[in-house]
Amino acid sequence: MSKVNIRPLADRVLVEPAAAEEKTASGLYIPDTAKEKPQKGTVVAVGNGKKDEPLTVQVGDTVLYGKYAGTELSVDGSDYLIMREADIFAIL
Repeated sequence: MSKVNIRPLADRVLVEPAAAEEKTASGLYIPDTAKEKPQKGTVVAVGNGKKDEPLTVQVGDTVLYGKYAGTELSVDGSDYLIMREADIFAIL
């Protein structure tokens, strides 16, 4: 996991997206133009949660999130997503 100096506020979570799939299960390589945005990633940092709702995700968890969830940002050449915990569908 990467070391990031970003601390999300309230119920926000910083996620490092997984790399896009290079080839299919049957072994066919996917060209760059056909690759889909990944919907899975690793939690890098979490906020403190809301007053009455503590966060359920922790740093290091692998999560599934919505296709258009979060805001993309780039820090030191690495890409991240910052999103609310409600945008996360499941912990793997």
